[in-house]
Amino acid sequence: MGGGGKHSVTFGPDGEQIFVRPGTTLLEASRRAGAKVRTRCGGVAGCLMCKIHVSEDQADRLQPPTTAEIRKLGSLLGQGVRLSCQARTRGDVVVSIPEDPLKAAIRKRLAEQEEDDWLI
Repeated sequence: MGGGGKHSVTFGPDGEQIFVRPGTTLLEASRRAGAKVRTRCGGVAGCLMCKIHVSEDQADRLQPPTTAEIRKLGSLLGQGVRLSCQARTRGDVVVSIPEDPLKAAIRKRLAEQEEDDWLI
């Protein structure tokens, strides 16, 4: 643990890092770090857009899932998915932010277009 009793939170894939007080939600930490975590509900576990991934060896560095997370995520919890608006720190942690679906679709289409250009 670094930062004088604070927890280090690192957001992948870009590596933004911030030190936060114990119990800070990952959504709040991401906002302060400048990491782009999508949300629409304002952090009340309503939209499911703020999903992040935590590796199995890092899972104990977050507080246990809330009732809302268990209800909303179900079996995804066993796959390392958490809601950043509900997941709270209890140790230094590294989390992965999934790529925005729209950006992923655009990136895929641009790659296909580039490949097509090579064929012409």
